[in-house]
Amino acid sequence: MKRRGAAGAYKKIGEESLVETADSHELVSLLFRELLSSLSTAEDHFETGDLVSMRNKITKASRILTGLQGGLDFDKGGEIAGNLGELYGYCIRRLLDSNSKGNVDGVVETKRLMLPIAEAWNAIKK
Repeated sequence: MKRRGAAGAYKKIGEESLVETADSHELVSLLFRELLSSLSTAEDHFETGDLVSMRNKITKASRILTGLQGGLDFDKGGEIAGNLGELYGYCIRRLLDSNSKGNVDGVVETKRLMLPIAEAWNAIKK
């Protein structure tokens, strides 16, 4: 195995181990971290003109938002869960728009909207 391939394999094992041992709060934190990373990387790819990679990162961010939306507990979360569900849906639509138009407007807006949500979530300790 080449050095780069080995490093990637070890990273994947580390990520899988982290997911396996994380509680639900930590899993959501990981999703937010990966979401923000994907959005930042999409912006970087746009700046360098790599639209294929940008679109791949936008797709990944959309999938993460879909997962976050699907994990909401509307019974226990009430109005907050409903509002988050609507916000995630809005961000997904904005990302799809950016993906189809090849721009980063929706990426920038989604990052701006999700950053305070992620920070608030990470401030919560069970």
